[in-house]
Amino acid sequence: MNARVLNAVSGRLSLRPPQAESLLHLVRALTAAPTLLGHERDLSSILATLKAEFPTLEDFERDFPSLCFALATGVGKTRLMGAFITYLHLAHGINNFFVLAPNLTIYNKLIADFTRNTRKYVFKGIAEFSQQPPLIITGDNYDQSGAAIDDQPRGFANDVRINIFNISKINSEVRGGKEPRIKRMKEVLGDSYFNYLANLPDLVLLMDESHRYRAGAGVRSINDLKPLFGLELTATPFVEAGSGKTVPFKNVVMDYPLSRAMEDGFVKEPAVVTQRNFDSKAHTPEEVEKTKLEDGVRLHETTKVELLTYARENDVKIVKPFMLVIARDTTHAGQLFALLESSAFYEGRYSGKVIQVDSSRSGAEEEEMISRLLAVESVDEPTEIVIHVNMLKEGWDVTNLYTIVPLRAANARTLIEQSIGRGLRLPYGKRTGNEAVDRLNIVAHDKFQEIIDEANRSDSPIRLKQIILDAPSSEDKKVSVQISSGAMTLLGLADTPTMPTRTEGLNSDNGSDHDDSPIPMFATDAERSAALVVMQVIAKYEVNRELAPTSSALLKPEIQREILAEVTERLKPTQGSLITEDVQFDLASVVTKTTEIVVQHTIDIPRIAVVPTGEVTTGFYPFTLNVGQLNLQPGEREIVGQMLRTNKQFTLASDIGLKETRLENYVVHALVDFDDIDYFSHADLLYDLAGQAVSHFRAKGYSDDEMHNVLATHRRLIAREIHAQMVAHFWEHATSYEVQVSRGFTELRSCNYTATAGHTAHHFRETVVETSRIKQMLFCGFERCLYPLQKFDSDTERRFCIILERDALKWFKPAKGQFQIFYKLGTEQPEYVPDFVAETNSTIYMVETKASGDINTHEVQAKASSAARWCRHASDHAIEVGSKPWKYLLVRHDEVVESKRLSDYLRFEVIAT
Repeated sequence: MNARVLNAVSGRLSLRPPQAESLLHLVRALTAAPTLLGHERDLSSILATLKAEFPTLEDFERDFPSLCFALATGVGKTRLMGAFITYLHLAHGINNFFVLAPNLTIYNKLIADFTRNTRKYVFKGIAEFSQQPPLIITGDNYDQSGAAIDDQPRGFANDVRINIFNISKINSEVRGGKEPRIKRMKEVLGDSYFNYLANLPDLVLLMDESHRYRAGAGVRSINDLKPLFGLELTATPFVEAGSGKTVPFKNVVMDYPLSRAMEDGFVKEPAVVTQRNFDSKAHTPEEVEKTKLEDGVRLHETTKVELLTYARENDVKIVKPFMLVIARDTTHAGQLFALLESSAFYEGRYSGKVIQVDSSRSGAEEEEMISRLLAVESVDEPTEIVIHVNMLKEGWDVTNLYTIVPLRAANARTLIEQSIGRGLRLPYGKRTGNEAVDRLNIVAHDKFQEIIDEANRSDSPIRLKQIILDAPSSEDKKVSVQISSGAMTLLGLADTPTMPTRTEGLNSDNGSDHDDSPIPMFATDAERSAALVVMQVIAKYEVNRELAPTSSALLKPEIQREILAEVTERLKPTQGSLITEDVQFDLASVVTKTTEIVVQHTIDIPRIAVVPTGEVTTGFYPFTLNVGQLNLQPGEREIVGQMLRTNKQFTLASDIGLKETRLENYVVHALVDFDDIDYFSHADLLYDLAGQAVSHFRAKGYSDDEMHNVLATHRRLIAREIHAQMVAHFWEHATSYEVQVSRGFTELRSCNYTATAGHTAHHFRETVVETSRIKQMLFCGFERCLYPLQKFDSDTERRFCIILERDALKWFKPAKGQFQIFYKLGTEQPEYVPDFVAETNSTIYMVETKASGDINTHEVQAKASSAARWCRHASDHAIEVGSKPWKYLLVRHDEVVESKRLSDYLRFEVIAT
């Protein structure tokens, strides 16, 4: 197993845990059956070997070894294909790949994603491909690109060649007994291009949406390509067998189903929505349809404001949601389009905001239609409602679909499976914790209970658990571990972590597991009790920088005498002294040794606060409210929704029973609930902003009754949006500001970790194969770390600690509250906790390691700016007391390699402005 390359690929491509786990499964397969990499092999022998490795594997189902990776929609299968190709090239020198797409949409998407400098380039972060990217050969250019690859001198030609073809086109070209075009004899490299590929010694086949490649003459011809092996990717590892029955794949080696993706937070949470006490039998089909559309739009507009407010509150990109309407047929789609664009639907407010997509178009019209559809993610694109007829399936990877209104007859299971697939992707790549931002709404008044019942079935895709590849361990239960500083542990004043350590030959003579715990300094309970009193006395000096501006000041003879005197006083016999005739020890020695250990295990972290002085006033500047996205629609009916996985309910209805005499009061009464808004100080501004919102709805033609309805129902949501905009106009005036240093050094806070009971701690130099699980692991074996055990959020952090163990005098990973650095102004001030603090002979470093793609994000830069200012103030204090200056380093993850010295990262210093 090439663990170095595996970790490098996972880290550089920032693979999600299920992607990293899939890559590991490929590596396990190649390790168990190395003959996969050669053409001289026994297929049955390879299958037997891999069946022992993967209990779910029964058969390859093809004429060559083929392994299926079943990952839920939205997890990132294309990115995983890039990881497969990168690993196979770097670890095994494989240069030729054949990628199959099931249709034109995915074919074009794959070409874009494998092409450098595109938005979703799958090899971003792979240095080996930066100068010489893979050559992309497609079904449209292979006559030219394929013929040219061997005309170039070796060393100048692209090492990696990726062939991308559309299987539907191959299938269409074999009708009537014809050979596919790529299999016809042509003057390409002296033979047909197909035969050229079949004769390559290292061709690997990758199949996107592989459930589409289980039949057809074109697919059978793929066997003649004679690849080394195939890698299949799909979200649906089964084929339809008629009468609603399915036949599961027999070659699955990795199964990450929708239920697990939901639990892990990689996709939205689907919810089914209806009206409170809705009876579909009491309405005509046309009335049910119109009601579902109206309520769908009400949800859509609410979600639009939720997304906008979330973006403002968290300084992230704005996401424009849209609503998808599923029509019965093209005629029905046309009727829906006419209704939604007409004045009969919410006074014509959606005219020009609806597009119709149906399967009656083909060729250039289809391509134009798809290109317009893909623009629906753009904030500047006006489309808010998309109508389609059973067409938008694989390959349509939008992240801003939030509301689905199915109007085609279907059973509950089909509604779940077909409806949610296109809307599960998260716009921010991960859950936000905001329920509205993380939820996909399916409006199904007439099928509400059926969908709830179906979702709660044990075999529902919402509930269905993954195929178990590894037997669960009875020991895999979590325990809480509190890790005190190394000083407390060495003095015997804190419990030594009970988790045994695993060194596996890295720092032991026999390579066996053993307890690597430090030997306590003091052997007797009396000495340890005295040391505890010493620590209590030292704490008095810590909080008073006048007594001890640095930790090393504790070693001055005069302070040592003061500490000894106070400890002696506290241990007098009249107070239950431990110094009795039966227990004798050198108290002065305990004081000296305890203090020395404290100083050795301390990095001087001052307690810094920037405080206003004199008279301080706060408020908000007047401003023009941005109301462009406030298009909330009236509705007397209460909407109720239920999450399919958790069964949690939510409602959309008026939250007050009184009708305000003044429309602005709805919003003002909600605004004064915010802690930073004082009514008496801000009344004029609040009524001005509320008045702007009311004027906006009036200008859109809302009647008084409609405005009362909208403002009563959505007053808190409107207030949140207004408050989010107010924060950007917050001001604070003070006579002056002063930097106050209340402590010269601070005690290291205890770290609280969650670990797996019964598992050993790993030596920090041990290569982590399954990097996706590194957050669950504890590490040990440190000589210069101020804690005996540490936990890392990424393998990059583990590798950086190796550099610190070599180049720093001492280092540690801070716990929350250690620095109290805040990186946002206004009412909400989240705390920033840096990755590392390290001290050298001349400098103290605060270090953050970050994925290169995240370096320039607003949040990372805001944290860096606040940390750099803190370091500047700490350095000013250091000059006063003769201590070491501080520097803040923001290090790219792909720069963390052991060949570098800590000083090499000085070029990543962030200077305070």
